[in-house]
Amino acid sequence: MGGLSFLRRMSLQQKNRTPVSTASTSAEIVEEEPAQIATPETQTVLLLHAARQPYQLTEDYPVPQVEGDSEVLVRAQAIGLNPIDWKAPDFNFAIPELPYISGRELAGVVVQKPRHASRLKVRDRVLVISTDYRDLRKAAYQQYVVAFDYNTVRLPRTLSFEEGSTLGVAFVAAALSLGVCMGVDFSSVLDGPDLFSLVRGVAPEVLADDIRKECLDSIRDYERAVAGDWLAVWGGSSTSANITIQLAKLAGLKTIAIVDKAKHGLRLANHKSIRTDLLVDSHDPQRAVDIIRGNLKGKLRFGIDTRGKESATSLLQALSPGNLATAPPASKDSPVDSPPSPPATPHDSALLSAHLIGLTGLPKQTPPEGTLFHTVPIKLFHEVPAVGEALVSWLERLLSSGLVSPPEIIDVEQGLGSINKGLDRMRKGEISGGKLVVNVT
Repeated sequence: MGGLSFLRRMSLQQKNRTPVSTASTSAEIVEEEPAQIATPETQTVLLLHAARQPYQLTEDYPVPQVEGDSEVLVRAQAIGLNPIDWKAPDFNFAIPELPYISGRELAGVVVQKPRHASRLKVRDRVLVISTDYRDLRKAAYQQYVVAFDYNTVRLPRTLSFEEGSTLGVAFVAAALSLGVCMGVDFSSVLDGPDLFSLVRGVAPEVLADDIRKECLDSIRDYERAVAGDWLAVWGGSSTSANITIQLAKLAGLKTIAIVDKAKHGLRLANHKSIRTDLLVDSHDPQRAVDIIRGNLKGKLRFGIDTRGKESATSLLQALSPGNLATAPPASKDSPVDSPPSPPATPHDSALLSAHLIGLTGLPKQTPPEGTLFHTVPIKLFHEVPAVGEALVSWLERLLSSGLVSPPEIIDVEQGLGSINKGLDRMRKGEISGGKLVVNVT
């Protein structure tokens, strides 16, 4: 009877995770965190076999293998659909090989943790942001996905998998647009990153040739956007605009959204997180430009376009050199005989440049004098671990604190096989002002 009583006591102690009195029994009940959860050898994926064709549901496709020490394996639960997922096959771009697996963001569960020390653990609920579209292991349209731990965000329990799958790519695009192209310092917002300084601290040879100039020479220190500056976002109803406005407001910027007011005006005006200081109807682009100029009277230096070349061209008119403000006086410590830095040296009479960032396209013309065009250096996120880690760690804090809210979910489709249906709905313009999500399970 005494032996049975002891076993019952041990069972109860293990269940409640209460340490027993002897060192030997205590060691026996400690459970180490597993390195992985058993996974199958094959899975179901969506494959694109040719441009301008639908994706094909394919079974018995190999589960991707973890290769590097910083990689994790995630079992997908929900996938967020993005315009690039239908535009790439329709217009035959950003498809590095065939057959191809697409998809840029998903939420799921970690089933294999990194080999090196990491903040991620097995069974963590996470958001995977896949900006590395050339590595098919990291594409979202499959049941199991490989990701760098520095491109993976732990989700708070307050967010569902569906909500978590809505904002990853938009967050990266918004943070890099604001932090790199505009120089916004987020250090006052939950110890966010100063991407302007972080990127300039990276060895130049680490940066890819096609983004090095944008990262290092696109904006001067004295021109950086600061609290109180104005930012205009054309296409303010998109997911990217949603997150951009939220982050800009957190940094103290004043915001303008140019949208179809009949469709989105009431929602934006009544939404606490994305309510802007000025809401302008996009129906008549020239009238929108006139309204912005009339209200801001030369104070608008920054614009982000989320729509395309035509709207970017309209936004450029609102950023014309005639609207530029003068730069702040140089400090007494500034060298008076230092060589000039284009577009101007910071002194009393210098003009601050205007900056236009195109998420999907820029005007065909060359930038007017005093205006600079920017493209978002998105590959910074997956090619420079320090940048990726800074962004995902910050996003974890923003989501846990509720300072950033996921975009509205317009609808949820069921199963990988429903992705083609969802993309058709996006082609037809049925999804606007929010996100379409696919529940994988």
